[in-house]
Amino acid sequence: MLNYTLRRLMFTIPTLLLISFIIFLILDLAPNDPTGNLPLTIPPEVREKIRASLGLDAPMFVRYLLWCNQFFINEPLNMLYEGFNWCIGDCENRLRVTSWSTRSPVVDLIIERLPQTLWVIGMSYVVGILIAVPIGVISAYKQYSWFDQAGTFVSMIGFSVPTFFTGVLLIVVFSVMIPNDSWFWLPSIYDTTHVVTGLDSAGEWHFSTLWSNLSFQFRQMLMPVMVLALYNAAQISRFMRASMLDNLSQDYVRTARAKGLKEKTVLLVHVLRNSMIPVVTVIALGVPQIFGGAIITEQIFKVNGLGQLLIVGIQGADIPLVQTLTFLFAVLIVIFNLIADVLYGLLDPRIRYE
Repeated sequence: MLNYTLRRLMFTIPTLLLISFIIFLILDLAPNDPTGNLPLTIPPEVREKIRASLGLDAPMFVRYLLWCNQFFINEPLNMLYEGFNWCIGDCENRLRVTSWSTRSPVVDLIIERLPQTLWVIGMSYVVGILIAVPIGVISAYKQYSWFDQAGTFVSMIGFSVPTFFTGVLLIVVFSVMIPNDSWFWLPSIYDTTHVVTGLDSAGEWHFSTLWSNLSFQFRQMLMPVMVLALYNAAQISRFMRASMLDNLSQDYVRTARAKGLKEKTVLLVHVLRNSMIPVVTVIALGVPQIFGGAIITEQIFKVNGLGQLLIVGIQGADIPLVQTLTFLFAVLIVIFNLIADVLYGLLDPRIRYE
């Protein structure tokens, strides 16, 4: 297993380099102009100077190598300096990947937005898994029962209805139709500046203040989390149900029952463990979406996360921001593919990597 993991990691390096080059090439060939949003009164020679200051006068291959040096060398060295105070080289004047629109380091912008995305999108994915796995198991075990029919119906709705519709529908019901003074009223706009703390305005700690801040945080997260959780649970529960049905008809299940094992042991130990193998792939490949952010849902509820950051970068033709975010998503997909392959061997001892 260790040798297989090391070989996969070694193969990952050229794969990621190729992916980064393809991303850079596509964005370079795209009809994006960082000076396109500037006023039309700006003379053409001034626009050319602006483009030259952004490094766009250099050949594409030179700009790609410069980006690789900034991302793969300078950014890790900067993280060592800021995280552990280890200074290697010129720590103060190191050239980093910089956003064209904000003139701030792209990695700093990503780290600033990441907590909001993890809070909302990450929580929705965890909730979706916790809902989907039990529903898939019970639906397969009680096939064609009322629970199975209800679960299939809800899954079809959650998977077919787009998130922008369910998000707007929840806003209309819980933010517009319900009065503001009602306990069931929920805020439609996510307040990213809200901090959960027990300190009041005078700097004194009170349990009531902590409870009020925690309650508000829970209420503003409820709608975006449930919108995405419904979509994720609908997909994962269908895979879970299909995998359970496939394993329930296998010979080893009949053998385990013939030996007198309890039905609970057969279902939760033998069948569930083998059924999780294809489901792990679906879950692992969905994890990068957490870091990528749910672009539509973040726009609806005004969550200031990575998805919204990507939209801003695309609208402003901020190529360094877009290509860095896109490449990070590709890195996460490759990494979690590897994690899924390793988990196969842990779930099923029959799987060996030679």
